[in-house]
Formats: sequence, structure tokens, C-alpha cells
Amino acid sequence: MGICGRKDSESDIASQPENVGVCVKQEARRIVKAGPKGENRFMAKNDLAVVVLAAGKGTRLKSNVAKVLHRAGGRTLVEHVVHACQGTGARRICIVVGYQADEVTAIVTPLGAKTVLQQPQRGTGHALLVARRAIGSARYVLVLPGDAPLVRAETLKALMRAHVESGAAATLLTALLSDPTGYGRIVRQGNDPASGRVAAIIEQSQLAENQREINEVNSSIYCFTLAKLWPVMARLRPNNAHRELYLTDAIAPLAAAGEPVMALVASDAAEILGCNTRAELAEVDRTFRRRAAESLMNSGVSIQFPETVVIDAGVTAGPDSFIGANVQLLGRTRIGANCTIGAGSILTDMTLAEGVLVKPYSILNASQVAAGAQIGPFSHLREDVVLRENARIGNFVEAKKTVLGRRAKAMHLSYLGDARIGDETNIGAGTITCNYDGVHKNATTIGRGVFIGSDTALVAPVRVGDGAYVAAGSVISENVPADALGIARGRQTNKPGWARARRREMAKSKKPAKKNRARGKKRVAKKRATKKRAAKKSRRRRR
Repeated sequence: MGICGRKDSESDIASQPENVGVCVKQEARRIVKAGPKGENRFMAKNDLAVVVLAAGKGTRLKSNVAKVLHRAGGRTLVEHVVHACQGTGARRICIVVGYQADEVTAIVTPLGAKTVLQQPQRGTGHALLVARRAIGSARYVLVLPGDAPLVRAETLKALMRAHVESGAAATLLTALLSDPTGYGRIVRQGNDPASGRVAAIIEQSQLAENQREINEVNSSIYCFTLAKLWPVMARLRPNNAHRELYLTDAIAPLAAAGEPVMALVASDAAEILGCNTRAELAEVDRTFRRRAAESLMNSGVSIQFPETVVIDAGVTAGPDSFIGANVQLLGRTRIGANCTIGAGSILTDMTLAEGVLVKPYSILNASQVAAGAQIGPFSHLREDVVLRENARIGNFVEAKKTVLGRRAKAMHLSYLGDARIGDETNIGAGTITCNYDGVHKNATTIGRGVFIGSDTALVAPVRVGDGAYVAAGSVISENVPADALGIARGRQTNKPGWARARRREMAKSKKPAKKNRARGKKRVAKKRATKKRAAKKSRRRRR
């Protein structure tokens, strides 16, 4: 059992019974539409602060990396949580950091979150007290763990709405599990499951016999009214084996004082899942991939064998696009309408316009592809490649920091690095740009309508003018003027009868070799016979 009341290893999620507690789906329907920047109309921005608890290491992951820095669904866990919190419209998002504080800060600061150092880490209640100054004059605080990446912004907004409208001192996000073992249980007032009020959160080890059947569990996600919370927090004492202050210990005193403590049951219990083990981390990652695939299919994208694809949370694709089996769409990849991504291809931070064809098993990174372009199969685009309209990159072609013009083609077995290639130019099979001189990278510039013959080496820096031809097999180290033929290879010489004479010489040289082998065999046989005779004489003497 973790100090936040969440289970350490189980993730057996039950289907949600109807009409139990307050359901997120019902509550979400009542939320007023967000403003242009996502702000909530039911409270002012300054009224709400968010505190994300991200100071722990996560020992059960058996890793030297902080738990919240592990990745699932293409982002770190804490990034997912911050993105969900941004959807609430809160002006202040405070991340409580501790273990690997600098690394966590580097991740969340670009997202607009502020960090507060908790050193040493003395529990979740202590973490909230550490963040008190950063919370400032907010009336409400939303508290959630940094390893709950599956929680949605809609769920958090429903939780806040339920809290504000009920006038509660605290509102908990809970879930119903078929196997609640290991989780803190929610005890309702009067032991009535239908009651909206919470009496206490009971840890697994402290459950009475009649409480073990309770399947409503704590998610460690709360909304508090700060004016009612701070006095209770001031009276908390670390009366436990770890000598820590736990936020869960504030619930019972609030309820005992007659303050309303409410609970909102999550419509999707998977949203409360944490990542305490590698198995749970893998399960969360699968959930993200499933969500991403479903989102694309709902927007009009066809996916062959959705269970085989890997799609990061930030990926988008236009309608009538097709994603083949075992494709990976990673990072900030953007795919236009009517595109086809062939089986086994991996796209990272790519931007594809409409009607792009990526044939199977192509690896594409941080590049831009214009409408109608074709890539693959087995192509590799490294960073900063730009393919203009209807350009084509074929099988076993690698490109890096290269611009390929409209209707230009490089179809086979080529390397194009630091090159700018004009419209309607043809790059023959086996062509390479020799862009590295051992010290610097140098540019190759090829004009419009150029024909580069197969097996050409372009030694940069070099230019080939518009309309020029380069003969196959050339090593071009000087500029080729427009409309010229560049040829740089040894002149061919034919020697009549040379091959016939060579075969005769080889035949003659083989005959002596046979005689020598025969003589060698005879010598070996004589030596063996001599040794045998000597051995016989030796045996006779011993007798």
C-alpha cells in the first residue's frame, strides 16, 4: 500500500456499476463549456491551484530514474499529468519535486508549471505544506500524484465542479474495482454505499472484517477547500511507523468536524492506475496506445490490426488515411488526409501533407513531406529532409538535411546528405553525395531537370547546373555547368584475345601443380613406411 492510499501492484479493474455514487459521466454533462483558453466558468482562474506530488523515487520500479520520469504513451508520466491539469484552466500548477529534482524541473518548466522542492520527503501531507506558499491565495487546490498519467482533464473538471457545487471541504476521486486488495477503502457515512459523504479512508492493513468487502477505493486525487483544510493540516501529527504526514489522514478529522467530504466515482477506473511496477507501467502504456488508436479511428483513419501499432499521445492524422500493421507513429508526428503508411514503418516527429505514400519498413525522422510524395520501401529520412510535391524517394535511399524538389526522384540505393536538389531531377541508383571531408560537412547543389547517372559520387562542395547530365560511374569533384555533360571516369580499353590467352596460361600452370602434389604424396608414403619399419625393429629388440 502506498502512502497516497493507492495500490502498489494490482490493476484489476471492474466494470462500473450504474448509479453508484456520483458518476463522472453524469457530472461531466453539467460542466459549462470552457472559455477560449480552457478556463472553467464555474470558478475564477485565481480560485484554483493544482499541486502534483512528484518527489518520490519509486523503489518498486527498481530503477535509478525517478518514477515520474519513466515514459508511457510517448511522454513521461509527469508530462501526462501536467497536460491533464492544463485542461482544468488552473492558473498555477505546482510540481512538488525531490528525487532528481533538476531532471523533473527540466521536463515540467516548458509546460508552464512551477516546482517546489520537498527535501526530505516526509509524506504527502508534508508535500502539500511545502507547496503552501506557491499555492498562494487560491480558494481551492486540486492534488494528484505525478504517476497517474491516465487521468483525463474531463475527469478533473468534473471533480472540481462536484466539489464547488456541493460546498464540500474535500472531494475525492474514487473508483470501483473487482479486486480492491491493497487499496485504501472509502467508508461512507452510515456505511451506506449510496451516500455521497465520506467518513474515512481506511488502509488495507487496518480494515475491519466487515469492511473487506468494500470495493470503492481511493485514487489519491483530491479537491480541497483550503480555508477548511489548513487548520486540519496544522493539527496532523506523524503518528505512524514512517514518521510521515499523510494527506489521507486529513479526511477523517474533516468528516468528524461535520465538514462535508464527498466522493466522485470515476467512470473509467483505469484513470486511477499508478505505475509502481514495470508491469503496471507496460499496462499504462498499452492503455495510452489503445486510446490513441481509437482516437484516430474515430476521426476517420483506418488502422490495420490496431493492436499492433504504437501511436504516441501527440500524434494526429487526417481522414481517409491508412495505417498498416506494426507501424509506429511517435513524437509530434502530423499526417494529412488520404495518406498511406505501410507496414512496419516508424515515423518520429514527421509532418506529412495530404496524399503521401510511405511504403513498408521506412524509417522517417523530423522531416517534412509535401502532398503527393512517395517514400520507400526501406527508405531512411534522417533529420531536416524536405520533400516537395510529388517527389519520390525509393528503396534503400538515405537522406539527411536535404531538399528534394518537385517531381524529383532518387529511387535506388543512394545517400543524399546536405544536398539541395532541384525540380524534376533524376538521381540514378548508387549515387552518393560525399558531404564530409573529415572535418566539415559540405553542401551539394543540383539544379532543375538534371540527370545524375548511376554510381556517381558527388564530392562536396560541388554544384551541378540546370539541365546538366552526369555520366554514370563518375566522381564529380568540380562544378558542372548548366546543360553540360560531366564525365569523370577512366577511358575504357578493349584488348582482343586477352581472355583466351589468359585461360591458356592458367591451364598450363595447373599441370605442374598436379605433378607436385603426386610427388608430395609419394614422399609422405615413404616416410610412413620408414617409421613402420623402425617401429618393428624396436619391438624385436625389446623381445
